[in-house]
Amino acid sequence: MNPMDFKVAPDHLLNHVGGRWVPSGAGGTRPNVNPADITDVVGDFTESVAADVTAAVDAAEAARPAWDAIGPIERAKVLTRAGRLLEERAEDLARAITREQGKRLSEARGEVTRALTILEFTAGEARRLNGETTPAEEPRTVAMTFRRPIGVVGLITPWNFPVAIPIWKVAPALLSGCTAVLKPSPLTPLTSALLVQAFVDAGVPGGVLNLVQGDREAGETLVDDPRVAGISFTGSLPVGTAINRAGAGRLMRTQLELGGKNALIVLADADLDAAVDAVVHGAFGQSGQRCSATSRVVVDRAVHDELVARLVARVDAMTIGPGDDPAADIGPVVNDERYRACLDAVARATADGARVVAGGGAAELDTPGWYVRPTVLDDVAWDAEIAQEEVFGPVLSVVTCDGYDDAMRIANSVRYGMSGTIFTQDPALIFQALQDFEAGMLHVNRPGVGAYSHLPHMGAKASQLGAPECSPAVWNFYTDLRSACIRY
Repeated sequence: MNPMDFKVAPDHLLNHVGGRWVPSGAGGTRPNVNPADITDVVGDFTESVAADVTAAVDAAEAARPAWDAIGPIERAKVLTRAGRLLEERAEDLARAITREQGKRLSEARGEVTRALTILEFTAGEARRLNGETTPAEEPRTVAMTFRRPIGVVGLITPWNFPVAIPIWKVAPALLSGCTAVLKPSPLTPLTSALLVQAFVDAGVPGGVLNLVQGDREAGETLVDDPRVAGISFTGSLPVGTAINRAGAGRLMRTQLELGGKNALIVLADADLDAAVDAVVHGAFGQSGQRCSATSRVVVDRAVHDELVARLVARVDAMTIGPGDDPAADIGPVVNDERYRACLDAVARATADGARVVAGGGAAELDTPGWYVRPTVLDDVAWDAEIAQEEVFGPVLSVVTCDGYDDAMRIANSVRYGMSGTIFTQDPALIFQALQDFEAGMLHVNRPGVGAYSHLPHMGAKASQLGAPECSPAVWNFYTDLRSACIRY
């Protein structure tokens, strides 16, 4: 089914606060445009102001005691019902993602599948949301720990994974006993509304999960509300830093997943076919718009020319098109801002001495959209701007190295540390790399993107602050650990 056939229900243009779909009190709206066809307006979505966010926090605070009281096992039943509904509606979700975010329909379907596995894992944690008993120092005494929800949480999510990332925040927030205000990116409001609708239909009580659409004013109001105990944010380093500063004065808990400038190292003994497959998938999947995208290839001088030749052949053969075109290998970037950022980054890189060996500019299609040709830059200096700063688009830099030590030095030279990947057949270097990478998620002889639902999704350095997302480690954000000594 063509994503353009998707009809937007009137309720899904609104906020969801206290169990009801409601417009902004100020009455403002924002048009949401299909990046593959900028003449196609998905809908005019409500634009929240401060009073709307305050109302959502009011609702979350009022709903918190009752939601906490039912316990994690009953809460997990609600999450499981939501998962069944999302699975039934998976194709609608995927088509909505493709239409408003631009990724290929196969990628959107993959994202929905990943969201479902995260939800399944989280619901299964209900019977393991426990502390421990320990020996006591006194007779007739039990010493133990247990977990308590931190309270109302704000969940601020990006546009690049508009279903998976909200799920990996909403699901643990609700299972823990927290109530939540979800503030998605203004570029992907529809998928967030569909997601919330599934939880509502699954029986989440009014006020437990609230949705406020909007941009900066909505986000800042949520961060500044003293009743919000924690903010989980995925997005850019500057915004994450601002959130952390804003909440520091009241010791607000933060969970920040930020940018990346990820390296894939190719040593002289690497399987080059496998390495090229991984690079193409990591650099150009989802048009390079993910925090774990492969944005640098650090390749040994001995195999540089052969790797680049194979890589260029693959990239030159890629078909650019809208996400609903089965023949397309790569879709548009999300909006005009990303489009111009990619083109400007390439222009600055060539001015710094880099050489475009594939792509390098805009792609003109019959339908107007934000299309950037998949681009490979060679002769990139390890400390050039293009090799140090995140582009968040289909732009790949090739940096030459001399052996393992030089490769690792270059890989770790950036301020970010989201993902690190190495291709080599040397067992000793494989395990050495796991120790040496300054990154949170590591890969060996496989693409540097993708993660399991039960493993932590996390970065290092400027890519992460606070508890990881996904995995049992996530409870260190949504819950407080308490200790108790009981004399009998």
